[in-house]
Amino acid sequence: MVPTIQLDSKSPGALEFVSRKAGNGIHLHRHGLTESCLALLDERVLDRQCLAQCLTAYGIGKEILSFGSIEEWRHQENALSISAILLNVGSRKVTDARTGSEIADLVNEAHPIPVVILADTDDLEQILKALNYGAKAYIPSSIRFEICVEAVNLVLAGGTFVPASSVLAQHKAIDTTVEMTRPMASVFTERQEEVVQALRRGKANKIIAHELNLRESTVKVHIRNIMKKLKATNRTEVVYKLNEMFPGAHLLGRSS
Repeated sequence: MVPTIQLDSKSPGALEFVSRKAGNGIHLHRHGLTESCLALLDERVLDRQCLAQCLTAYGIGKEILSFGSIEEWRHQENALSISAILLNVGSRKVTDARTGSEIADLVNEAHPIPVVILADTDDLEQILKALNYGAKAYIPSSIRFEICVEAVNLVLAGGTFVPASSVLAQHKAIDTTVEMTRPMASVFTERQEEVVQALRRGKANKIIAHELNLRESTVKVHIRNIMKKLKATNRTEVVYKLNEMFPGAHLLGRSS
């Protein structure tokens, strides 16, 4: 007999300890729920008990069976149907071979039951790896608990969840990389920057046109627009102002 934490539906905040056999797990539920449950897998006893209690208190709408390992879950004797599996990997990285293999095996074994990954990191690489292994959601510990509950409910409804903050952070990092690669991106278009780099090398319009596969007339239009942006009156002034504005910029154009 394993002690079970049971929440009384008449008094949502009250806890009542009862005894009921539920394999090697803790059976946490409210009275009157449907015959389905969520399996919570976490090797850390206190963490999984607290998470199971919070999920129930926040009205997840499912009974919670918690286990210390995937192996314990495999040998559970619970008769209720499992709606989803929540695997808490903690600080472990999904990109580590052992953890990744564990997730992939669990997803294959549990199919078609969806697997949700709980983790301490919100790194996009870890998220994408988990999804690649077949997980239906990746929930970092940095998000609010009510969002965690909604994410689980989304998966139960057939959806997929990833934290938007991680995707936006990666997008910002990509934008920063582009700016570092093109230091003049805030002033010139990509084509104008190519012409600018050629001007800094002192190349004639005909050579610039040949190297950039442009008409010479088109090169002249680009140069006029560049001079207008810099408020320069000639090519020499263009180069001078560029060196003042972008002193650390490397010459990125084609070399002669």
